[in-house]
Amino acid sequence: MTAVIKPMKFTEVKAALDKAGVSGLTVSEVSGVGRQKGQTQVYRGAEYSSNMLPKIKLEIAVSDAFADTVIGILREAASTGEIGDGKVFVFDLARCCVCARASRAI
Repeated sequence: MTAVIKPMKFTEVKAALDKAGVSGLTVSEVSGVGRQKGQTQVYRGAEYSSNMLPKIKLEIAVSDAFADTVIGILREAASTGEIGDGKVFVFDLARCCVCARASRAI
């Protein structure tokens, strides 16, 4: 699954995932646009508007049996009650290949 959350919620989300036993995830800093309003910034005296907002993207691979639990954790820990809290995208993982072999691959 992929979750896109507000940067200020990352520490709380990560702690909740750790507590639930999520053993690995990939974290990326991204920008996105949606219903949430953008930002106006001043650079060298000129004002610029951008509807692209900073977000954190989490990529997490879990079993089907654990997916609903992780979705609940993400929804609860990432929520601020405001527009732009984020999204969780769930999809089937057809195959996962690793570079290590035997027990080191897990």
